[in-house]
Amino acid sequence: MAIALRTLDDGAWISVNDSREVGVSDVWILPFREYCSCETPHVLLEGFSGVDLRAIDNRIVADAVGMCIDCGTRDYIESLPVGRIVDGEFKSYEPGSVQTSPVAAVPTP
Repeated sequence: MAIALRTLDDGAWISVNDSREVGVSDVWILPFREYCSCETPHVLLEGFSGVDLRAIDNRIVADAVGMCIDCGTRDYIESLPVGRIVDGEFKSYEPGSVQTSPVAAVPTP
């Protein structure tokens, strides 16, 4: 089964099979210090720049820009897990739950 993924509204939404599923303006908790110097970064997403389905584990990952609400660091996030496909249906991850997959913050140009 093919899954249609794309960003909508200038990066404000991730669409899965033509349904808006994940939006910006949520605070995501990241479990590492690579994003900023905070022990547990709380990152407000500002926009998605890409989305992809990882065939190996059916995870949907997004590239995004966000800002840590604790220290003010604004940066690019590569491959943030936002959900997965289970039995052909999208199941989103809760933004407030700590994301366990490693994601990398890349300095913004």
